[in-house]
This record gives sequence, structure tokens and C-alpha cells, in this order.
Amino acid sequence: MASSSKEVLEVAGREVTVTNPDKVYFPKSGRTKLDVVRYYIAVADGALRGAGGRPMALKRYVNGIEGEAFFQKRAPEKRPEWIETAQLRYPSGRTAEEVVLRDAAQLAWVVNLGCLELHTHSVLAEDVDHPDELRIDLDPVPGVPWEQVVEVALVARDVLADHGLVGWPKTSGSRGFHVYARIHPNWTFAEVRRAAEGFAREVARRAPDIATGAWWKEERHGVFVDYNQNAKDHTTASGYSVRPSEEARVSMPLTWDEVPGCDPAAYTMESVPGRLQTGTDAWAGIEDARGDLTALLELAATYKKQAPAKKGTGRRAPSMPLIEIARAATKDEALEGLERWKARHPAVWPLLEPADVLVDSMRGINSLWTRIRLNLVHVPEADRPEQEPLEVDYDPFAKWKEMQARGEIPARWRRPTDEPV
Repeated sequence: MASSSKEVLEVAGREVTVTNPDKVYFPKSGRTKLDVVRYYIAVADGALRGAGGRPMALKRYVNGIEGEAFFQKRAPEKRPEWIETAQLRYPSGRTAEEVVLRDAAQLAWVVNLGCLELHTHSVLAEDVDHPDELRIDLDPVPGVPWEQVVEVALVARDVLADHGLVGWPKTSGSRGFHVYARIHPNWTFAEVRRAAEGFAREVARRAPDIATGAWWKEERHGVFVDYNQNAKDHTTASGYSVRPSEEARVSMPLTWDEVPGCDPAAYTMESVPGRLQTGTDAWAGIEDARGDLTALLELAATYKKQAPAKKGTGRRAPSMPLIEIARAATKDEALEGLERWKARHPAVWPLLEPADVLVDSMRGINSLWTRIRLNLVHVPEADRPEQEPLEVDYDPFAKWKEMQARGEIPARWRRPTDEPV
């Protein structure tokens, strides 16, 4: 049962109320909501260096890391007058007033809403149509060791440097790695994404055995250089964000000298504030390192654009023998479905490699859901199971379809919570 108490903190000259401060967010360790708020206050300078001045989507863990997180694009209607917002227009044509952080008090207020991570856009509030960051997510396929991720990160640094850009590295706080480059806001989202795709293909060309720019998940190997983080509607967890792991790992900004020997498990809510107090923020000079995208766009132009699917063919025909196992509201439900499938096919499962199990976190209306597929490429063709009815068949858009069929258009989507924030 959540506590009904509250605690008022003095932050940046303002009073910030933390509701239910004793609410446990990390059940195994007992870390509370107030622990998370105090962490962000301690690292506010570094966190705002990455997230400050940027519109952000609110990814809210109001019931802790074991509860269901949901995305909220729009700033809450009831908010202090000192909370800034900026209007963004999405590809759907809809608009949203999103929160913009400028100081530690605003940061603490957002964290009180249940935001463990700071999910920011790649634009500044003053110009929401022109990104000022190129963002690269190095995403290893299952089974890839951390040392290989680091090796690809160093290749990424060199590719950026060869094209006049400074890369700023940070751990993702999970299995991957992020490299950002600040740019002058002179290019559109489409141009920045095109430059990022060219960058990804160049990294894969230089390190073909350990890196890939292949878009389709079943075709990847090693470390995927994910350039789609530069799409207009995407947000990523910024530096110093707490990730929803039991260790409370942090997405940690690093210097390049630290990267070769870094251990993502070393950066947690407890260890990171002390690191900042005894040294300087590794990204302290990022504002002075804005670069030009021209050379990277010229590189992208040397690669042939991948041909789109032919009109009238419907969905893309996969190049690999894929079957779908589950679509579920939660990852646990999807994995339970996979276990049932494994029990029915005991001779097939041992033939699959870790990268053949494709677990996708999918975004619904305002929450995430999970899809599991299997790539049967390592199973002899005669022994490949056929597509069967899904073990779990969840439709994240069912309610929206029902309302659409009745001619109703939901103005806003909110997911109710089991407990108060």
C-alpha cells in the first residue's frame, strides 16, 4: 500500500512537493520514490546538460519498475506555473504541449510524476523543427559480449571524427551504448536521419564482422547501429537517466578514455553522485562542440538508398523464415507464451541461437507491449514448425478501433493507475 504522506523539498529556490515519498520503486532493494528524487537533485547539473531545454515525453513508472510504465506526451493540465512547455507537431498531425526542463526544481517535479528516465527529443524548445543532436544507439543482438559493443563504439567515434563531428559517449544503462553528436540546427529531421543512416552503413563497412546497419531485425548480427533514433517522433533516455533495472543502473556519460574499460554495472543511483562530486562531468564541453552535418550527408549520398517495397504487395515479405509466437500486454506474458511453445516443440528449441529469438518492445497508444518472433534459419527446412495461432494475441489498439468504429475520436489517451502517484 502506498504511503499517503508527502515531503516538501527546497530546490532551486522553489518548493517541490514529493507525494508518497516512501513508495517503493525498486522492490528488491527497497529504493523509494524519494531516493530517486534526491538522486536527480544531486546530479541536476549533469542531467540538465543533456535534457535541459528539450521537450520531453513523460515515461511514468507510477507503480515502480515492476508496474506497467506508460508514455504521456502532453504535460499535465494541473502543473505549477513555473513548468515550461513547448508545442510539438507529430507526423499524425496532432500536437502536444510537452514539458521542458530548465532547472533542478522542474527536474524534481517531473521525477515526482514517476519519471525514472528523462526521455527527450533531439531538438531545443526554441526550434522544434531542426534537431541539434545526432543520436546513435548501439544495440547488440542477444549473445554479443560487452567488449564487442565497446569496439563498435570506438569505430563510431572515428567515423564521426573523420566527418568533422565530435562524438559524446554514454552507456545506455542496459545492454547497449549511445553516441551523440551536437550539430548546428540547420537541417531537417529527414536530413539528420539520412546522415545517420549513412553513418551507420559506414560503421558497418569498416567493421563488417561486428557491426550491422541492417534495418530488419532478423537480418542483423553483432551490434546494430540504430539510426532511427533520429526520426521526428522518437525520444531517448538522456544522460544520468535511471533505468528500470533492479540495480538502478544509470545511463552514464563518459570520456572516450574511459570507454575501453567501462563496466555499465558500475554506474548506479548510489555511485554516480559521488563520481560527480569528486570530478567533472564528462560531457561538460558538449555545448562548445557543435558541428556541421554536410560531410556526413555527402557520405550518405554515396550509399544507394534501399529500395522500398513494391506498391500493392502489402506487408514486406521477410527474407528469413519467421514465425510469430506472442503479442502481449506485458513482457512476462509474452515470455510465458514462449515457454508453452517451447514445450510443444522440444526438438526445435535447441537448434535456435540467441539472436534467433526476437523480442520486440512495441509502442501502443500510450503504453508498451511485447511481440515475440522466432527466426528458424538454423532449423532444417523439413523440421520448421508452421505458423500456429498466437500463444497470446493482444491487440493494443482494440479500444481505439472500437471507438473509431462508433465514430468517436479520443482527444487524449490516459492509462489509469492502480495506486496514486
